[in-house]
Amino acid sequence: MVEISKEVIKAYALENALKYGGKASQGAVLSCLFAEGLEKSEIKDHIPKIQEVLNEIGSMSFLEQKKAFEPLEELVSKRELREGLLELPNAEKGKVVMRLAPFPSGPLHIGNARGLILNDEYVKMYKGKLILVMDDTIGSVDKPIEKDAYKMIEEGVKWLGVDYDKKIIYKSDRIEKYYAYAEEMIKKGYIYVCNCSSEEIQNLRAKGIACSCRQFSNEEQVKRWKQMFTAEEGSTCARLKTNMDDPDPAFRDRVMFRISDRPHARTGKKYRVYPLLDFAFAIDDHLLGVTHILRGMDLVMETRVEKFIWDIFKWKHPEVIYHGHFAIKGVKLSKSKGAQEVKSGIYNGWNDPRTWSLQSLRDRGISPEAIREFILGMGIKKTKIVVPVDVIYSLDRKRLENSKRYFFVENPEGIRIGGCPEINAKLPLHPSGEQGFREYLTTQEFYISRRDFESMVEGNYRLMHLLNFKVDHIIKLKPKTFSFISENPEKELKAKYIQWLPVNVENVDVEVVMPDGSVVRGLGEPELSKLIIGTVVQFERFGFVRLHKKDGDWLEFRFAHT
Repeated sequence: MVEISKEVIKAYALENALKYGGKASQGAVLSCLFAEGLEKSEIKDHIPKIQEVLNEIGSMSFLEQKKAFEPLEELVSKRELREGLLELPNAEKGKVVMRLAPFPSGPLHIGNARGLILNDEYVKMYKGKLILVMDDTIGSVDKPIEKDAYKMIEEGVKWLGVDYDKKIIYKSDRIEKYYAYAEEMIKKGYIYVCNCSSEEIQNLRAKGIACSCRQFSNEEQVKRWKQMFTAEEGSTCARLKTNMDDPDPAFRDRVMFRISDRPHARTGKKYRVYPLLDFAFAIDDHLLGVTHILRGMDLVMETRVEKFIWDIFKWKHPEVIYHGHFAIKGVKLSKSKGAQEVKSGIYNGWNDPRTWSLQSLRDRGISPEAIREFILGMGIKKTKIVVPVDVIYSLDRKRLENSKRYFFVENPEGIRIGGCPEINAKLPLHPSGEQGFREYLTTQEFYISRRDFESMVEGNYRLMHLLNFKVDHIIKLKPKTFSFISENPEKELKAKYIQWLPVNVENVDVEVVMPDGSVVRGLGEPELSKLIIGTVVQFERFGFVRLHKKDGDWLEFRFAHT
């Protein structure tokens, strides 16, 4: 179990409180502690400590919080300048250039948001420049480029509030540049053309033995390179000539170019010889003036290749900063997998909540600000980080506290409450009473959810904001009967609160698409039909939802969280 002292918890809580007007969020503190190494299994052990600290600082004035934070500030001192970020090595304000490099196989998802936000924050920190590069050379059979992905990527980046240079760079427009540098490297003896089978070359690399194709003269390699453009797909590739004694077989003579006859989403069949990621980036990172590269630990080998190429041309090396793998507990993230499910019809488009695309999060009503706070709370660590999805929801919830509240009854069941008078119901749109009311005239007939109806036993209940009633003596095989008690809340009744709708008004049909793709159907109150698409509200005793579609008296919402 990770040992996190009360002082560290207090430091993060005070930092958060000072940032948000004196009120700290439990979710924000938890997010910071995950960056300190906290595991999900340890949450329950730390919640009492966090709550104790929150209660303590909650009773302080803002000035008292500020004074208490001063001696503890060094405990979060590494979260300098912008929350969660270490300083970049050898960085100068106004001279930092970084890049985003999404592969357009689909829209960006929550996992991709980490790189987007961290790069954006660093560039803002140093008043630098952020370049958006579409890494669209060709892809693979299993992970092809999707034409619609280009627009969806731009849309997702903008939604997150990431500021990038106006001119988007497309690698598919730079193929001729890659050819020119490849030919120069061939002439220098650093790239050779290979027509060995993949099995043969794999065996030779493992043994540290050079293949016969490597032995041809530079002049002959230039000829073989030109012949490669008319060769059969899969018959030939171009390899980087590295040391066959290198301790890592994976670094020995890696493929730099390969042939593909698949039509490209932007350039069609204009090209058929394409560079691989590490070659293209070695060239572009220099030509685009990139000073700092932020990437995952899974790309360490690609960095080695880039450095090898930079040294050939005697180019200055950009600084490379690594971060560990990031995962959300219980959420599977894969653009290529998502593409298969969308194409097969299993998912209802790229904004299906099961894709966890940025579009799907937007349509659920999750705020980009909550995602940014979530990412920054993890900081940058080389170790793997697994964070519960509830942390995002907790951070988002505090941004939705002022959302209006409405009634929604899933799987409605009608009941009649005997002795109930007509009531002019005045229902607050928010517990504060500051956002207005909606009014309905009620009779003795109401809708409640089937779940509530079936679970009812003899006892007292309350229709929220309306009246108290009781379930009379239940007789087997006979309908349940209900009797009016009173209107005002009475604590001594110990009544269970029930969601409801009046039967005598024009309720609307409501569908709520849940995160797992399932649909909850029911009725909503008439006032919901006045909402505009994109509005986030809270269905009382159900959760936060965002209006996605409407057609007359039919409304579709997307579920955000409770």
